[in-house]
Amino acid sequence: MTDRVGTGEKRLEELYELIDGIDTVMMTTRRPDGQLVSRAMATQDRSDGADLWFVTDISSDKLDELEADPHVNLSYFRERTREWVSVSGTARVTQDKARIEELWAPDWRMWFGDEGGERNGKPGDPRMALIGVDAQTVVYTKKDKPTPVVLFELVKGMITGDPPDDAYSTHRISGSELHG
Repeated sequence: MTDRVGTGEKRLEELYELIDGIDTVMMTTRRPDGQLVSRAMATQDRSDGADLWFVTDISSDKLDELEADPHVNLSYFRERTREWVSVSGTARVTQDKARIEELWAPDWRMWFGDEGGERNGKPGDPRMALIGVDAQTVVYTKKDKPTPVVLFELVKGMITGDPPDDAYSTHRISGSELHG
């Protein structure tokens, strides 16, 4: 049993390494009419209670969408290497004051603004909610060759019309692998 937990922790750490340094993630939810909608979000610091955390305003439409269907997709893309990560999971919303205090960052103030009183963009602001996402599957690409080789393969493919040799490999991590 210990091996499974260790493996899960290792796989979760692998996920964090893949998304570290990616400032913007696209969070996709399902609207009540069944259509999908994506919006830019920022992954917050790691904390117990969920694999990934996001902050939002309680008046956001996405909270109604999550109440109706908690399934989300999180899409990360690293421009420099052209690697991507897709996380499918379930989300839940909380206004736990201790968790908000723990995760709060000064840049949150610009998103909430100071409307006076408690509505000041600080941790006690009643407009703040957290979205915790538990990953169920992770699919990602990893660059397998050095950047100059990848660029050569891409240019060669553009000139010859032949697909480039595999410069990237696609991997999948299941929820059971992530959580033991």
